[in-house]
Amino acid sequence: MIAAIQETSLLVSGTTRLYGIMGHPISHSLSPLMHTYAFRHHKLDCVYMPFPVPPAQLCQAVAGVTALGIGGFNVTIPHKETIMPYLDEVTPEAQAIGAVNTVYLREGRWVGHNTDGEGFLQPLQALQIPLTEMASLILGAGGAARAIAMALLQRGCTRLTIANRTYTRAERLIGDLQAYFPQVSLHPVPFERAAQEASQHRLIVNATSIGLHGHGEELLPAECFCSEHVAYDIVYRPLYTPFLQTAQRCGATIITGIDMLIGQGAAAFQLWTGQRFPTAEVRHILQPFLTMA
Repeated sequence: MIAAIQETSLLVSGTTRLYGIMGHPISHSLSPLMHTYAFRHHKLDCVYMPFPVPPAQLCQAVAGVTALGIGGFNVTIPHKETIMPYLDEVTPEAQAIGAVNTVYLREGRWVGHNTDGEGFLQPLQALQIPLTEMASLILGAGGAARAIAMALLQRGCTRLTIANRTYTRAERLIGDLQAYFPQVSLHPVPFERAAQEASQHRLIVNATSIGLHGHGEELLPAECFCSEHVAYDIVYRPLYTPFLQTAQRCGATIITGIDMLIGQGAAAFQLWTGQRFPTAEVRHILQPFLTMA
């Protein structure tokens, strides 16, 4: 199947429609593989490419996709929040989150949306995790953390803590969320207090890029985890990050980032094409790449 996608991805012509993902760095992304496969699955004359865009060139990049006639694109670190002023419109959902991960055309206008929350919730729902009964700790306060926090609160989470290295950013995110959920217990903490907070939260989510490629500092020490914890890492490459390996050794339930990747990608594909995303087939073709650093 991998050979088939590699072969068909070369069949481009003057009518081929281009889609892609903006980020920096972006070489690790598996989105080009899964979306190009999905296009071929539906026999659509489209391809999907990685667009490495440094932060200082984001404005020019958005102008460029218009000039090039690109059909739509995803947005990842570090552009999910900063891209919003450069779009023609932002959906109410993305506006509430304060971040965009999917951009599509509607009547000639670029519309920013966010499908991260939908993708994040899918494996929790499949495992029947009782979100209304669990205090949640999110590590990170960027665009993905915003979408995850909003999704958890919309599903009934009553206590949420955000730990971030830049404390003022965690404070700002909590303030934004409190405006939508005034009755919920929301707390920002410095990252140094994350280990202390972990014992009081059953769901712990890594929404940072630490662990990408299997490298990086230890997020939380082993003594933070026990069998009652659910540890969820949105990093998907490698599939089992150091954070998840530590949690698993301590008996915690772990959730890898591949489900969120596929879930948010499926929602984006639906916006662009109106077609069903071939989830099972995509999961199969991604599997050999998930252990690669």
